[in-house]
Amino acid sequence: MGRKCITVQADVSLSPDVDRLVKTVETELGPIGILVNNAGIGKMLPADQITEEIWNEYLRVNLTSVFLVTQRVLPPMRAAHWGRIINLSSVAAQYGGAIGPHYAATKAGILGLTRSYALLFAREGITSNAIAPALIETDMIAALPKDIVSRSPIGKIGSPDEVGRIAVLLAQSSFITGQTINPNAGLYMT
Repeated sequence: MGRKCITVQADVSLSPDVDRLVKTVETELGPIGILVNNAGIGKMLPADQITEEIWNEYLRVNLTSVFLVTQRVLPPMRAAHWGRIINLSSVAAQYGGAIGPHYAATKAGILGLTRSYALLFAREGITSNAIAPALIETDMIAALPKDIVSRSPIGKIGSPDEVGRIAVLLAQSSFITGQTINPNAGLYMT
């Protein structure tokens, strides 16, 4: 398509890595106008096995990473009076989910950050939205029990393309902000 791409390895839950990542992207490609926060971990655990260490790891990877990367790219977006922030959450943010409270809490936090950024920066041309999928064919879903598909009202697991098309829509729209789009096969109906 004649576009330039680069790959940059970084742990987005660590400020120095985020600074290096964003600086590299800005140097090689220019200011970041569209940000998709998609880092996340999830392992099914019984509530009584969630230690403080596990809790803090989930907060760092699933929630703090969204905050760090967004905070780092906001100044250039604000200077340009244009930007799109798209955060990947989960249906677990809305109903608790199968993975556990350590996961659900971090994904719910993403929804709060999303709405807060939307409210704060909408008049500056910056939109902020979340996508809260369920049962999408990923490595994370492969680790869940095999009968997980029975929880889907339509009886199947979704494709990553389902989520990708929503991200493209949100990147193109200047009118949608502060919203959570739910590609979840009817698992959670709002």
